[in-house]
Amino acid sequence: MPAGAPDQVRGGIYLLATMRRQSWRMAHYVYIMASRPGGALYTGRTRNLRMRVEAHRTGLSAHTAKYGIKRLVWFEQHDDFETSLRRERSIKRWRRAWKLMLITEANPDWHDLTAQIPA
Repeated sequence: MPAGAPDQVRGGIYLLATMRRQSWRMAHYVYIMASRPGGALYTGRTRNLRMRVEAHRTGLSAHTAKYGIKRLVWFEQHDDFETSLRRERSIKRWRRAWKLMLITEANPDWHDLTAQIPA
C-alpha cells in the first residue's frame, strides 16, 4: 500500500471526505415551476431536481402548495454550488417579464419538463 494511502480502518472516514468533496462537483439545478402558462412562478435551486419537483407537487413547499405550482417549465444544470447559487439569486431579482421571456424562449408551450431531467 502506498505511503499515506487510506487503509481499511480509515477507509470510512476517507470515503466520507471524498464524497463531500465530490458533492461540490455534482450537478446543481436552477429551476422555475409554474401553476400554468403565465401563472404563478417559483424559482429554486437543488441538487436533486426530480425529488424537489415531487416535493413541490405533493405540497411540501407552502408557496407552491398555496398557488398550485406543480409544472416544471424551465431548468438549467450547473457544475458547482456557487454558480447555481449566484444564478438562482440573480433570477429571483429579475422582473417577472424577464422570467416569462426566459421560459417562453426555452419552452414556448410551457410543457412540463420533468421527463427531460437528466438521469
